[in-house]
Amino acid sequence: QLQLVESGGGLVQPGGSLRLSCAASGFTLDSKAIGWFRQAPGKEQAAVLCINRYTNWSFYDDSVRGRFTISRDNAKNTVYLEMNSLKPEDTAVYYCAARDWYCERELGLYTFWGQGTQVAVSS
Repeated sequence: QLQLVESGGGLVQPGGSLRLSCAASGFTLDSKAIGWFRQAPGKEQAAVLCINRYTNWSFYDDSVRGRFTISRDNAKNTVYLEMNSLKPEDTAVYYCAARDWYCERELGLYTFWGQGTQVAVSS
């Protein structure tokens, strides 16, 4: 079964950190671009950050620059989203998605999706 599974979400105080993981099963990530998306309450799902097969990043949300980083470990078939200096407005369900080769902002261009992991930033 081909799937992506996110983990690492939770409740964190403002200024805190979380690391989300996106693990693939049934296929390998090494030729894929992996994007992280989020859907905040009452808002549409939107792209945040992506890493392509060459480990180049694409930022799609300027509010996370300098706070979020993305990395991949092909040996573990996993992509990570490191989130620092978290703010209440980062509260959302975070999803990872995979597509061949290159990053894209458009959600519909991604082939595989995870089920999402909830991140809540609150004091």
